Amino acid sequence: MTSIRAPAVVSTDDCVSVGTRSCPFFKARSLPNAGALPASGHPRRHLSFRASSDGPQLPPSHTAKLSSLAALEQLKNSAANRYTKERSSILVLGLSVHNAPVEMREKLAIPEAEWPRAIAELCELPHIEEAGVLSTCNRMEIYVVALSWHRGVREVTEWMTKTSGIPVGDLRQHLFILRDRDATQHLFRVASGLDSLVLGEGQILAQVKQVYKVGQTAVGFGRNLTGLLKQAITAGKRARVLIVGAGKMSKLLVKHLLSKGCNRMVIVNRTEQRVLDLQAEFPEADLVFHPLSDMMQCTGEADVVFTSTASESPLFFKETVETLPLAGAGVGGVRHFIDISVPRNVAACVGETPNTRLYNVDDLKEVVAANKEERRRKAMEAQVIIEEELRSFEGWRDSLETVPTIKKLRAYAENIRMSELEKCLSKMGEDLPKKNKRLVEDLSRGIVNKLLHGPMTHLRCDGADSRTVSETLENMQALERMFNLKTDMSSLEQQFRAKAEKIQQ
Repeated sequence: MTSIRAPAVVSTDDCVSVGTRSCPFFKARSLPNAGALPASGHPRRHLSFRASSDGPQLPPSHTAKLSSLAALEQLKNSAANRYTKERSSILVLGLSVHNAPVEMREKLAIPEAEWPRAIAELCELPHIEEAGVLSTCNRMEIYVVALSWHRGVREVTEWMTKTSGIPVGDLRQHLFILRDRDATQHLFRVASGLDSLVLGEGQILAQVKQVYKVGQTAVGFGRNLTGLLKQAITAGKRARVLIVGAGKMSKLLVKHLLSKGCNRMVIVNRTEQRVLDLQAEFPEADLVFHPLSDMMQCTGEADVVFTSTASESPLFFKETVETLPLAGAGVGGVRHFIDISVPRNVAACVGETPNTRLYNVDDLKEVVAANKEERRRKAMEAQVIIEEELRSFEGWRDSLETVPTIKKLRAYAENIRMSELEKCLSKMGEDLPKKNKRLVEDLSRGIVNKLLHGPMTHLRCDGADSRTVSETLENMQALERMFNLKTDMSSLEQQFRAKAEKIQQ
């Protein structure tokens, strides 16, 4: 994962910002006899102008002026086309406990109640399409979808300076900036607790969930960030430890797991008070209580299950364990039961269940020896999970590219349907009953829908399979060529809407 230092503020001489106050010269009219700027040209390079051979020759000063105006108009069109061809970038800019002092993080911290306001302000910036805020005691991160990534970096950096009062130069020394895949992977690591001060810290997942929850009520938190946060939450949930019992052995177990970097644990117990006592003794732990009635549900959601109760008979049997769903992909779908109770809480037959491993107190020494590198191994397993969720999110985002084609194809077909329907009804006479009109219209709509079913099916995918995404995008390009869908469909849409209104009258 690479980090980009914040660039110096870019002037309008270096890059032109389309449609903003920094480009007033874009309001100039295009001139019919002006020369053209080469496709790769710059308004200061290789400009040439020659008046039309049919008209009088213009003075050199007038020629230069017209040439400059034409070049700027050409640059405007070139930039606009580039923006329509490039996909927006996902960016994260922020400070964390790893790279910024607490004094700076305090100045940039945004209370949760202020997140919607911050999102709205960020989305008012010229090149920011979506925005989200994650502000905790250990980090302050701004996630945005930017039309132009380098302009987005500049605008968000300036906004952070304006909000906090920290000079740009001081901010750049500690600011980290990540783009697209690196930004997505970073959020997944954050949600999984792998970027926390203590590896495996679970509280951050709840904070990421809160970002998603607040974002649903904020204007500017669009579908890209919604999809990204949902995938990050899924990645953060996929490594779970369950402890059955909250006695003395469970207390030692919590302490041991904390030392190994595991902070989030689900504890099933008869009463909640003992879990509250453990939480008070280990405030750095994220302990979630569930009653015994939830034991099998919690087991089905866990990758590792520790049992330590005073029960004199087993709590788990083969016939109940084999009905549970598989454990997470991060542990290869294998659930581990570690029974440290005497008498045993897990029947020996559980070890015969497929995709299950059972250890008891006699195996404990071997387990401890095998887990000397547990913290490192868990981090590597979590990284596998992150890569998997990252590919899934990227596939989903790629699949969104077909949405405009679907709309254009349906608009194209609907325009033809309405045109032919109007011709048919006009030939059938004005005295045709309304019921018959509806029947003819329903017939035409049914034919179009059935004809479109096949193409529409091949333009939709869930993004889970990269091969399917690739095939879907190929289908999209083929349909755009066959039906000439790259043209602007807005006029066609207006036409068929007008015809629909006329027919309904």
